[in-house]
Amino acid sequence: MGDARQHRGAGPRLRRRGKKSEGEQALGRSRGGFSSKLHGLADGLGNPLAFRLTAGQQGDAPQALPLLDRLAANAVLADKAYDTDAILRAVAAEGALAVIPPRATRLDQRATDWQLYQQRHKIENLFGFMKHYRRVFARFEKLARRYLAFVHLVAACILLR
Repeated sequence: MGDARQHRGAGPRLRRRGKKSEGEQALGRSRGGFSSKLHGLADGLGNPLAFRLTAGQQGDAPQALPLLDRLAANAVLADKAYDTDAILRAVAAEGALAVIPPRATRLDQRATDWQLYQQRHKIENLFGFMKHYRRVFARFEKLARRYLAFVHLVAACILLR
């Protein structure tokens, strides 16, 4: 006689307590699919200073203040995603110039120093250099802390050039 087994799924000890996208994996759904976002901060020469990792569906602007928290700068260059009143106030409170183009939906359109804004390409170049390392652009690591550790290793390699 055969042994009739019933599979009812994982027992209570093996079930996860939350979604995989929450917490330690920093993964989430965005327009590009299931992904994560790497937010970076660079100096005037394009050298990496700090990074933050979030789930793909999270916005860019909430990550700016934690990145800028430890920084003393003359100017902060960022794209339109960082055009919020809170970021502009924080940059002004530090005595720095905010070179952030206003969003099209902003009621009070500010002037932007487009000559200085051209220097923002250095952060884009930094991310381009980082993507030469396959583990950065493919994200093979499941846990966010491991991926972020590899990002920091790549940043150190870029600084040593």
